[in-house]
Amino acid sequence: MTLRDVPGPRRVLTTEVLHTGMVWDLVRDTVDLGEAGVVRREYVRHPGAVAVLALDEADRVLLVRQYRHPVGAELWELPAGLLDVPGEDHVHAAARELAEEADLVAGRWWHLVDYLASPGGSDEVVRVFLARDLTDVPLADRHVRQAEEHGMLAERVPLDEAVTAVLEGRVHNPSAVVGVLAAAAARARGWTGLREAEPAA
Repeated sequence: MTLRDVPGPRRVLTTEVLHTGMVWDLVRDTVDLGEAGVVRREYVRHPGAVAVLALDEADRVLLVRQYRHPVGAELWELPAGLLDVPGEDHVHAAARELAEEADLVAGRWWHLVDYLASPGGSDEVVRVFLARDLTDVPLADRHVRQAEEHGMLAERVPLDEAVTAVLEGRVHNPSAVVGVLAAAAARARGWTGLREAEPAA
């Protein structure tokens, strides 16, 4: 057996938008489950997001610390952001976020892992990229950070130390947890099997 999630949408009878938000909406669907009956399910409709595990030549991962109001904490995270620019492909979005949040440009990109952030309550899909061959964004071209990103701390942490922090429960951001563990697993396999990613022309 090949272990793989299987698409299998059920028939949606009605859809209501209960709340239109600044970034995502709250939606209620009435869904026909066949023999299991008809149910109503509420969930967050989300544009999707990207995250970047930027790894330097010393196998240090770039982490940024950002305040997250819903949990009232400053979390260590990967550079990340929403797919909120019309027509922008995933790699361009990831490169933009890496430049804006970490002042870095990557020469090579790979798909590291995709995950569903909270599939019982949201349709959000997050794609995490591995980025290498890092160089600094020139000072004159750097993004001016605002709101929660203002004064955001950035640190390069050895990948093994990041794995330990995740396993000891000291890092909680899902993209950081998933990305760090996926990178460690990929490194243990000699980085074989990763799909190289290139921005669309």
